[in-house]
Amino acid sequence: MTNNKIDPIHIRLIEQADNPALAMIIRNALTEFNADKPGTVYFDDSTDHLYELFQQQEGVYHVAVFNEHVVGGAGIIHTNGLAADTCELVKLYLSPEVRGKGIGKALMERCLHAAKKAGYKKVYLETMPELIAAIPMYEQFGFTYLSGPLGNSGHTGCDIWMIKLL
Repeated sequence: MTNNKIDPIHIRLIEQADNPALAMIIRNALTEFNADKPGTVYFDDSTDHLYELFQQQEGVYHVAVFNEHVVGGAGIIHTNGLAADTCELVKLYLSPEVRGKGIGKALMERCLHAAKKAGYKKVYLETMPELIAAIPMYEQFGFTYLSGPLGNSGHTGCDIWMIKLL
């Protein structure tokens, strides 16, 4: 008998066991959009160790789970060099099969809520033209463009910088 029930998306905090799936989702998305280039998270060692990164830097990373499989995630972290009242939205990526279903927006809402709860006044992000599909969502959430980078993310491959006041 076929079960036609569609399991809802569940969003939870990152667990160490999520590391391999998230690294694959991030790298596959960057490859898909021709953004797998030096100066991006594609080559960051931390991409393979997101759980540990967010534990060390007291960040918050949310993971989307569908049919018991990790299908994406997003987080906030205080990147080196940012003002004390500013965090960075990082590593918002989804598997292709769940894009366009509101999961990115749900993850964004969770991240913005976590930033407010942590006392941040601003959320910063970096992206690149290859990831153009995400930019309208950032704009809908009130992110505005900056003329240059803030902080020291080390992601020299990104040349679009945005910020949102909370």
